[in-house]
Amino acid sequence: MPPKGKPKNRRATMRLVYIDFWSALKMSFLVSIIVAAITVVLSLIVWSLMERFGVVSAASGFLEDIAGAQGANLVAGLTFPNVMTFTLVVALLEVIVVSALGAIFAALFNLAVHVVGGWKVTFGSD
Repeated sequence: MPPKGKPKNRRATMRLVYIDFWSALKMSFLVSIIVAAITVVLSLIVWSLMERFGVVSAASGFLEDIAGAQGANLVAGLTFPNVMTFTLVVALLEVIVVSALGAIFAALFNLAVHVVGGWKVTFGSD
């Protein structure tokens, strides 16, 4: 029996039985936008560090020593505009895929609820 001065711990058990499709789509879209922005910024930082430390020119020189002019051609396309274009395309594809996956997850969850009865969630206060 708890002391009179202390409140009892309260718990509430609920079942999650429906995820709104449009809410899941909007939330997954926002998350994917954040991840895409982080991807672009990290790519920019990594490229600037590689340029500053001379990694790209060292790789070009190394491949030229090994394979001659053909080796240098392998790294010739590795320029800042090409890298950022590739990063932006990957970020755009990521936004589309993650948004679709969020919506698909909500739809599949709503279908599975009919079989398993939902997701039991317990809320409590300490």
